[in-house]
Amino acid sequence: MVADALPPGLQVVRAAGLSGVVRPASEHTTEIVGATRMLPVLSELRGLLPGGGLRRGATIAVHTSSVLLALLVAASKAGSWCAVVGLPALSPIAAAEMGIALDRLALVPDPGTEWTTTVAALLDGLDIVVAAPPGSIAPSVTGRLAARARQRGSVLMSAGTWAGADLTVAPVRGAWDGLGAGRGRLRCREMTIQASGRGAAAAPREVTLWLPSLEGVLPPISRPLPTADRPLAGAGAEHGNVVPLRRGR
Repeated sequence: MVADALPPGLQVVRAAGLSGVVRPASEHTTEIVGATRMLPVLSELRGLLPGGGLRRGATIAVHTSSVLLALLVAASKAGSWCAVVGLPALSPIAAAEMGIALDRLALVPDPGTEWTTTVAALLDGLDIVVAAPPGSIAPSVTGRLAARARQRGSVLMSAGTWAGADLTVAPVRGAWDGLGAGRGRLRCREMTIQASGRGAAAAPREVTLWLPSLEGVLPPISRPLPTADRPLAGAGAEHGNVVPLRRGR
């Protein structure tokens, strides 16, 4: 079959070097899809998700890029293939620093006019597909892609709003740290994340994290992590204990 005879979405997949990774839908079996119904996440994020992981077939809308990357870390390190579609500004360096296994991360920064077809093709063969909608998406399109994720046993993760998402993850509070009295460097962000959705996710869940962790290339900040009796400066006592989200080793 010549390249021009391929559907446009599959042409994008081939151009991105994913031909040997994305499998035809006919190769999927119930044993493959049902072998592991939950994909792992970092321990700091388990309390955010029903069942403590990413449920295969789920559609998740994530409203913060740092948490979006963090949700891929444990699954990619455990052997799952992940793809990110439509995020040309995503830095592989940032992904690697977060702990994502780059040898199992496929990037399709600009799918062009075949965004929908490309996302559908990737859902056929990969475990997690992150899709950044290029604009307003019709409910009929979001519904078809969500149905495809359920059928194939993949996790569809939207970078932003997604009509009918099973779960929505969004920041509700945050404060930057690292600056002193008019000087210093922004070192990390204390962020409270909330997840809510349908069914088992109907009751909102929250976790509070440091993003990134206090470890890294720059020296750690001199002030210790806040505790219940020593809250973050500038943030109310309602923040409570803060757990550092550590990068993968």
